[in-house]
Amino acid sequence: MSTTHRSPSTPSAIRMALSLAVMGISLSAQNPAPPRAIATYANLDYATADPPGTTGHKLDLYIPSGSSKPLSVVIWTGGSAWMATNGKDLAGILAAQLNPAGYAVAGVSIRSSSQVKFPGQLYDIKAAIRWLRANAGKYGLDPNHIAIMGDSSGGWTAAMAAVTGNAPEMEGTVGVTGVSSKVQAAVAFYPPTNFLTMDPWALRPCDPKSTNFTAFCHDGESSPESRLLGCPIQTCPDKVKAASPMTYISPDDPPIMILHGDSDQLVPHNQGEAFYMALNKACKDVVFITLPKAPHGNWNGFLTNDSLREAATMRSTSSAGCAVTNPTPFTPTWKTVIDFLDKYMKIGA
Repeated sequence: MSTTHRSPSTPSAIRMALSLAVMGISLSAQNPAPPRAIATYANLDYATADPPGTTGHKLDLYIPSGSSKPLSVVIWTGGSAWMATNGKDLAGILAAQLNPAGYAVAGVSIRSSSQVKFPGQLYDIKAAIRWLRANAGKYGLDPNHIAIMGDSSGGWTAAMAAVTGNAPEMEGTVGVTGVSSKVQAAVAFYPPTNFLTMDPWALRPCDPKSTNFTAFCHDGESSPESRLLGCPIQTCPDKVKAASPMTYISPDDPPIMILHGDSDQLVPHNQGEAFYMALNKACKDVVFITLPKAPHGNWNGFLTNDSLREAATMRSTSSAGCAVTNPTPFTPTWKTVIDFLDKYMKIGA
């Protein structure tokens, strides 16, 4: 984890607990540990380290053996409340599921909010997408079939990358330039999508003086969202709007799958639902899976843990005639994700 600046109003113990919860790496939540693949290529630089010596501009590639090439590739970038540069660290869990299905996986780390403010994180992920596209031939990848996945702040990153493929003001000049940063599909686990509505929709009222990380205030000046933007979010609504994926929805957006727990104590379920409804109103191809009993974190458990998946539902919107499927009982699995990717990402699709 990268070093972050301490704030006197946010004790470091709370910050650490928040980081662990947002990353979903609780030992109890992931016990037994899910299988992980080993990276074929580790710590590749997709851009020059900034600041020097840091790891925010590195990626790992997981290439399935024996698969025909070129390969569709799925990016993974994990959550840390934008506090860390370890976004690629859990990509092996994804690769263990997707490599056998014929997909390459790229675990991507981006800079933390202590290293760069928004839109620096978006510039980073777009630089990684451009690097993968520019170097596709070298690694046997298909530059026309790139998807992105992430959880929590990584889910925000995935959502933002998905809807800003045609937003030149969000492109940046990090790393490789002159190459498209569009993705062809996205999967976002419990993404924050409108920072200003997080506290009003929280499961419990926040308490600025609380030592319980589940009761912290997103509106606070030291919240992860305020740290990302470099301002208390209620004082800079224009920056908040610029950091919302709803701002950029357009006819060119790729299909998106959203998964969110209704018992999420850190990123309210409304955040994923509001994003789904905005895509629904725009008649986009979008799937929204709700898990009533799932809290924040443990994205793998959303697809494997029966206690988290109990009473789950799925609803969707299709761009074909703007057809809507209302919420129906549904048990999400890794096959759910793979089928979604196959529909939009298989070579020739």
